[in-house]
Amino acid sequence: MKFNKDFTFGTATSSYQIEGAHNEGGRTPSIWDMFCDIPGKVHEQHNGNVACNHYHRYEEDIQIIKDLGVDTYRFSIAWPRIFPAKGQFNEEGMVFYQTLAKRLREEGIKPAVTLYHWDLPMWAHEEGGWVNRDSVEWFMDYARVCFRELDGLVDSWITHNEPWCAGFLGYHMGVHAPGHTNLDEAVRAVHHMLLSHGEAVNMLKNEFGSTTSIGITLNLSPVYPKTDSVNDRLAANNSDGYSNRWFLDPVFRGSYPVDMMNLFSKYVHNYDFIQEGDLQTISTPCDFFGINFYSRGLVEFNAANDFLTQGAHSDYEKTGMGWDIAPNEFKDLIRRLRNEYTDLPIYITENGAAYDDKVEDGRVHDQLRIDYVEKHLQAVSDLNEEGMNIQGYYLWSLLDNFEWSFGYDKRFGIIYVNYETQERIWKDSALWYADIVKNRGSVLPLNA
Repeated sequence: MKFNKDFTFGTATSSYQIEGAHNEGGRTPSIWDMFCDIPGKVHEQHNGNVACNHYHRYEEDIQIIKDLGVDTYRFSIAWPRIFPAKGQFNEEGMVFYQTLAKRLREEGIKPAVTLYHWDLPMWAHEEGGWVNRDSVEWFMDYARVCFRELDGLVDSWITHNEPWCAGFLGYHMGVHAPGHTNLDEAVRAVHHMLLSHGEAVNMLKNEFGSTTSIGITLNLSPVYPKTDSVNDRLAANNSDGYSNRWFLDPVFRGSYPVDMMNLFSKYVHNYDFIQEGDLQTISTPCDFFGINFYSRGLVEFNAANDFLTQGAHSDYEKTGMGWDIAPNEFKDLIRRLRNEYTDLPIYITENGAAYDDKVEDGRVHDQLRIDYVEKHLQAVSDLNEEGMNIQGYYLWSLLDNFEWSFGYDKRFGIIYVNYETQERIWKDSALWYADIVKNRGSVLPLNA
């Protein structure tokens, strides 16, 4: 694999997953603090109260990022640190992110900042959360102070991370905060997230006159039918609509897919929450498109399911999450996006794998993770040779961290975290990635 000098290598984290300091610096609870307290929702009722204690150890973590040699570091801002109560700006919370961004810049690392990585303040949730259209205004108040206080320090902005997870996992499937199981709520929540995205893009460009690049990150998973039967192809169409097109179509085409609107209408009896001008706002042009890619989907027909689809058995090799390792399908996805949706520069804003890592003699030998990342970086290199214009890659994640409903049971980091002592240990994958970054591509395997 080969990458030119302009290709951006990075690594990524998010606020709730690493920061800890849940009740320090003026921060108030988010929906994830609440969700973690509900028995049975998170593995062994783990929570982000301490996590990786990044709030206090950010200097050490910046040094790790510098030693990795990456060009950029993607992190998110905790909304409840900035607005601990409705309409109440917390200067102390903002100072933490200003300091973090300044220190990164001093070390030659470009800060890429995500505004929303799922930690909605509890005060907002108590007023209806994303289901309430007022959430768009709350988000604008939040985005405005972030732009005002940080824009000069930030290299790029991401409005939302994976609205599919925040919307459908959070409000429809109930496996993410706030844990609701109501499709009508989920579709409204997603609409307001996407609307707030478009409004934030407009605000940065027009109100602030900023030239800092801004985009959105969607988690996309190409879906395949188990067989070529009419039924399985229908299942794949519907699964694709739920996971991918419900987000791609409004952002890039200014419309929702009509087949999915029909399918959802059993539960969504009225689409009047989509007001005049909303879709024009949602499809406001961005500067880049962020994609989080982990796996593909394989589905088959199931008449008992509302969307006539269910996951199918696959004989692909799996990661520690049980997800198919699918670099070729990743290529299919990018080609489809280029053919059907956008010519914006693409950044892979997350890609990585969880495995059951063990420390042996002070080392972590995670060859399976190296293999996974190498396959996907090779795919990126191949795609760029086809002219697909992927401009950067962020490895998920810098640190082992709080993995949402899986708690601390799943490790995605290239740096091992001992949660008892907070010791950081470089895994083999981190050493390998540092070599890839340094050499802009191929390196000899560690055991060569």
